Amino acid sequence: MSLIISDIPIEVNKKNIKNMHLYVKPPDGKVSVSAPLSMSDEAIERFVRTKFNWIRNQISKFDNQQRQSEREYVSGETFYVWGKRHYLQIEYGNKNSLILTRDRAVLTVRKESTAEQREAYVREWYREQLKADIAKLLPKWEKITGLKASSWQTKYMTTRWGTCNSKTGKLWFNLQLAKKTPECLEYVILHELCHLEEKNHSDRFVALMDKYMPMWREVKATLNEQTLDYME
Repeated sequence: MSLIISDIPIEVNKKNIKNMHLYVKPPDGKVSVSAPLSMSDEAIERFVRTKFNWIRNQISKFDNQQRQSEREYVSGETFYVWGKRHYLQIEYGNKNSLILTRDRAVLTVRKESTAEQREAYVREWYREQLKADIAKLLPKWEKITGLKASSWQTKYMTTRWGTCNSKTGKLWFNLQLAKKTPECLEYVILHELCHLEEKNHSDRFVALMDKYMPMWREVKATLNEQTLDYME
């Protein structure tokens, strides 16, 4: 089910839950509602309308948030790795590589390569950076919480920093996390692990987050305030 209120599309998901939950999700301000199975469509719409000013304000924050320009993968573009800004320097060669210096990201590519081909290589480079850090940090948080993922993977996502399949125990992490400051990855790892114990953002879920990372709200705000990818 979906609603459209004043040209804003709102995704509605009915679940076996007691209370209604409203989300405006990063990075593009997608709006969704989780509602109890027994709640009527009319009651859901009334609830959303009472929160409409809040929804508008949240979407405005994302609309006004700084974004990178569309990537052309040419020298001089900004390039973020673990929250640090580098300037892209393109060099030509027969073998792709990406090497970070103090303030430069030296990307070696074939001269005839397209922006799409360069982006594909860079995304895989980010994937390797992210996987290496998850491999170190996930066991740390599994030990702290006593919660264990059955498996995990990375993928490029535009509406979520991570996801958890509470039935299978599998976690997914957004490739864009490799661009954010390191504490953001730890926050997302903990967030998804806590969903293994509590699949909804209930009071119990919040209590788990408070227990293991008392400053999680500040880290979440930091994550959502950092520069976003270009989006059409």
